[in-house]
Amino acid sequence: MNARTEREGRQSGPDTPGRRYEPRTYRNRIAPEADLPAFSVFVRETDLFLRADRDLSHETLEAVHACRAQIETYIRHHPEFLHARTPLPEDPLAPDIVRRMLLAARQAEVGPMAAVAGAIAESVGQSLHTLAGISNVMVENGGDIYLDCKRDLRVEIHAGQSPLSGKIALIIRSDRMPLGVCTSSGTVGHSFSYGRADAVCVLSGSASLADAAATRIGNLVQYPKDIEKGLKMAEGIPGLRGVVVICGDRLGLAGDVELAGP
Repeated sequence: MNARTEREGRQSGPDTPGRRYEPRTYRNRIAPEADLPAFSVFVRETDLFLRADRDLSHETLEAVHACRAQIETYIRHHPEFLHARTPLPEDPLAPDIVRRMLLAARQAEVGPMAAVAGAIAESVGQSLHTLAGISNVMVENGGDIYLDCKRDLRVEIHAGQSPLSGKIALIIRSDRMPLGVCTSSGTVGHSFSYGRADAVCVLSGSASLADAAATRIGNLVQYPKDIEKGLKMAEGIPGLRGVVVICGDRLGLAGDVELAGP
């Protein structure tokens, strides 16, 4: 990916069991698709906001329970999976969603739970496509989004107190989907981050990888001067399509990213 940094601009963390719920106020920043019904599903710490061709609340609830059961059962037998801050070995006997998280963690060099929100969003979205035979689905899980639609979409970037927050949006073309759009922040929300970036937004064909990579890149960005360091890190992670890093009044881009104003 080619990186560039600009001063002016033209959402992850893990829904780990036991985390305190925080209002998802940024959801009103997701561009509405008036003809696609919106609905929400909550299962303990998992809080999903969806749009699809029709209300699939029941099917979504079943998919979330299945995802959580696989992850929670695996954690009971492998407690290190929950707390590891570094990658764990491949496990060919693990459930599919766990294998995705393990792979994403190895690619991004983080712990596997850094991929959990993206992995759940992705698994649920794929299940709805398969079981319900729909053409359009958007699944948002704590700022981490899985998109699979037959139309172009616009996703506004929420970056906390940055003056760029709400001033720029990603344009996602239909031929780029399915796509994961995942955001990590060191200043907003409940996500764990060693960094202080207002937003690190990663695009990847794998939402699990996008989630894990957003965490890894965000860990490097303490100050605006670190944006280029974060973009350089992104170039070394295979499977990423684009990255946006916002820290204060600075914005950096890498890869195939199309931005628009408010």
